[in-house]
Formats: sequence, structure tokens, C-alpha cells
Amino acid sequence: MKPLRTAIIVVVTVAAALFVRRWVAAPIVIASDSMAPTLTLGHHLVLDRVTYLLRAPGRGEIVSFKSPVGEEHESVKRVIAVAGDTIELREKQVYLNGEHQYERYANYTRPAELLAGDTLGPLTVPEGHLFVLGDNRDESRDSASWKDPATGAPVHFLSLSAVTGKVRGAY
Repeated sequence: MKPLRTAIIVVVTVAAALFVRRWVAAPIVIASDSMAPTLTLGHHLVLDRVTYLLRAPGRGEIVSFKSPVGEEHESVKRVIAVAGDTIELREKQVYLNGEHQYERYANYTRPAELLAGDTLGPLTVPEGHLFVLGDNRDESRDSASWKDPATGAPVHFLSLSAVTGKVRGAY
């Protein structure tokens, strides 16, 4: 009778852990420096899978998502603009709804070099989408630089359906 009870406890515990990891929260590790200096290579964080079931991501939040251009891994970026916003990049500077944005978290490793995506728009974010950028702007593949692998056409917006969660604090 005791081995059966132990087996049931183990099965229930494992099932509960798997449920929590899949539907509530999961550990993640930052795999690149595209969000430096905010999040750097090797940071261990918690991915909150519940918040965006209750509401859409907001400007300034850091989200995890499945790549809109077919990359195998999930990525982590900052939400810069939401549906209905007009976004423009002028020589690396962000303008949201016509107003220049001071971004204390933005990092430019090549400030004197104009890169693809450093000047963009104005673009209006469609319903059900986001515009996201890495904090390490010159070293990030994001809404400013994504290209459809089949056509080479720019992919400027991330579908809300690709978002897998809100990035929370370190563990």
C-alpha cells in the first residue's frame, strides 16, 4: 500500500509541476546580448504565462515570443508600440506618435554607423500586433530588421498570437 501511495504522490507532483511550467510560469535563460544592458547573456528569469491571457502587452514591457520570421528559438524584446500607434525611427532615434522618446535603457554599440532599420517609417501598428526592439539596438534582430525568409520583404510587426509571456524578475 505504501509504494502505491508514493507513486500517486510522485505522479501528482510531476503533473502539477508540468502544468505550472506550461500554463503559469517557466524559467528562461537569456541566450544573447540583444537586450543588454538590461538583460545580458546568461540571465535567469521567470516567464509569466498568465498576465497576457488577461490583457495585452503594454509599451515598455519585455515580452517573450515565437519568431515571426521562422527562427527556431523564442526571443525576448521590449514593446515599443502597440496597435494604433505610429512608430518612426530617425537615425536610431524612436518617435512614437510623433514624439521623440527618451529611452534610458537603449544601448548603441555602433552609434556613428547607420544600419538597416535605423531609419524607418512612419508605420502604424495594426490591430493585434506589436512593434518590438531589443535594448541593444545595433545588435538585435527585431521589428526594425526582420525580413520574411521566403520573400525578403520586411516584417515590422509581431502578432500578439506569437507572444508567449511577460518576462519577470531574476531567480
